[in-house]
Amino acid sequence: MTADHEDMVRAALAVARRASATGDIPVGAVVFGPDGTELAAACNAREATGDPTAHAEVLALRAAAAAHGDGWRLSGCTLAVTVEPCTMCAGALVLARVDKVVFGAWEPRTGAVGSLWDVVRDRRLNHRPEVVGGVLEDDCASLLADFFADHRAV
Repeated sequence: MTADHEDMVRAALAVARRASATGDIPVGAVVFGPDGTELAAACNAREATGDPTAHAEVLALRAAAAAHGDGWRLSGCTLAVTVEPCTMCAGALVLARVDKVVFGAWEPRTGAVGSLWDVVRDRRLNHRPEVVGGVLEDDCASLLADFFADHRAV
C-alpha cells in the first residue's frame, strides 16, 4: 500500500458521501487513468435510478470507458472503491481489463476480490488485476456503519 493508494481511496470516499442524498448505500468508486488522472467517478445509484446494476463500480467503469479513448478496454487503469467489489462488479472490472483494484473495507458477506470469493484472481480468466485491499479500511467501514445505524434508526 502506498500514499497514492490512500489518495485514491480518499477520492472514492468523497464520492461515496454523495450517495446519502438519494438514500443509496455510500459506496464510491473512481477510475484513474494510466497517468494517474481521474477519468470518472460515481457513487451507488440503485435507489436513485431503480437500477439493480447501478453500483458505483459499474457506473464509474461505464463513464471511464467513454472517457478513456480505448473503447471498453481500461488497460493501465486503476479502480479505487470504498468497499470490496461484489461478484457483478468484480466480473465487470475483469472484463474491462482494469489493471489494479484498490479498495477500503473488506466485505465478508458479498466480497468477490478476496473475502467470500476471489473472482479477479481466478486462473481460468484471461485477465487478473492486481488487488490492494484494506486501504483506509477504518474510514471506509465507518462510513458504512454510520449509514446503516442511521438507516435502521429511521
